[in-house]
Amino acid sequence: MPSRDVLDVWDALVERTPGTDVTQLSAWARVRASAGFSSLHVLAHRGERLVAGAQLLYRSVPVVGRIGYVPYGPVVDPSADDVEAVWDAIADALRALGRRQLRMLFVQPPEGADAVSAGLIARGFRLSSAGIAPAGSIRIDLSDDLGQIRSRFGRRLRSWPHRWESRGVTVSVGGAQDLPLLAQLMTQSAQRQGFTAPPLAYLETLYRELDGGGHVALFIGYVHGRPAAADLVTVCGDMIRGRFAGFDRYGDAARLSVPAAIRWQIIKWGQTRGLRWLDFGGLSDTSLDALLSSGGGTGGGGTGGGGTGGGPAGAVAPCDQPKLTFGGTPYRYPPAVEMITPALLRVVYDLARASQRGRRALHWVQVALRVRSVPRPHGRSRIADDGV
Repeated sequence: MPSRDVLDVWDALVERTPGTDVTQLSAWARVRASAGFSSLHVLAHRGERLVAGAQLLYRSVPVVGRIGYVPYGPVVDPSADDVEAVWDAIADALRALGRRQLRMLFVQPPEGADAVSAGLIARGFRLSSAGIAPAGSIRIDLSDDLGQIRSRFGRRLRSWPHRWESRGVTVSVGGAQDLPLLAQLMTQSAQRQGFTAPPLAYLETLYRELDGGGHVALFIGYVHGRPAAADLVTVCGDMIRGRFAGFDRYGDAARLSVPAAIRWQIIKWGQTRGLRWLDFGGLSDTSLDALLSSGGGTGGGGTGGGGTGGGPAGAVAPCDQPKLTFGGTPYRYPPAVEMITPALLRVVYDLARASQRGRRALHWVQVALRVRSVPRPHGRSRIADDGV
């Protein structure tokens, strides 16, 4: 484990590097330690200067062995000399770890780092279809004027910012004392949608570890003073990401679009802090493909202010529909890759994916790596974008 001083330098590098996430901060390793994970850091220095690295999280899974993943990494200082050589050195180190210390290694490169996927594939990795990370997301450019942002909302939502207050809907920034409420609301959503909500203890650890650096915020939506919805977001660099949300659909809350009121407040909150992007969290593969093929947006760099407002409605998963009403831009992440060793395990893994019983077993492994799962269309399930 690197010293605290080294980890502070590492955290500063993560913060200033576009396209990465709180999941590469040292605080996230402490969050995941509460779920049984250990961490390794691959760090590259040029002289005394830290120029790149990757935070790798791993745990042992019965029968399979030690499984690791790198979320939104590796991270390379964009101002470093000879960035390509630095990428190569980190990729070589990850290959060595995957072969010597792990049975399975999954890597989701940071945004805009498609070349990392290609470089790892050239070193023996392959494209991953394990669903360890979402294929993409949808986001709003917060540098736009509020009026412009609102003009891209769906027709029904567009008028709500002027009506929420008169209908008794208010939103406030919460704190650690409101985490039991978030857990309760998430449990209600989980029972309705068929996923397993994270335990309160995990939410408390996450909030405690990220709050000190200003990397987390909790928003509570009320109807006439009664809490009806909650949204926990994380912040890294200039990006806000939706992480966990819960909603009580009963009573007036459903018809008053309280979750949308929270997201409108998050948009304004992010603007006052000079943040650039609001990312709504992962989209299912089906939804992402439908949106991008319909011309709703293109991947690459997280840019693009044009809104979609939809896409082919029949092809967008129901759980993704609320994210589209804000007129954001869909975005495809660089391909996730995997290394599975030895060869016999890789063969067994591939055969398992071909059978229903095997897929159920592999889904258990996915859940072991993530905190929760959310429904896919037609009763299938996928791992949620909770930040692995």
